[in-house]
Amino acid sequence: MRFTRITVNPAQMGGTPCIRGLRIPVATVMGMIADGMSVDEVTNELPDLGREDVREALRFTAEAILERQLLAPHSALRSVDSPSTRADALTGGSKKPRS
Repeated sequence: MRFTRITVNPAQMGGTPCIRGLRIPVATVMGMIADGMSVDEVTNELPDLGREDVREALRFTAEAILERQLLAPHSALRSVDSPSTRADALTGGSKKPRS
């Protein structure tokens, strides 16, 4: 799928996917949606964006998740809510508890 409204430029925001070359990361928009904001509320809060920008950010995020799942070996997939995964993320790897 081609995303015409999502740009990735290494010279802008460290290559973070943004909307239409603006300094508005896709992740910011997704966070607003995740916090319960509607598309209209997002576009009111970020007036440089239109409804189609938000919809394409949603499609881009969905595609990125699907792509990541296809690339990851099934044995490596774990719930991000599992305590060991959270601990691994914080410590940089799984460590055996001290006895």
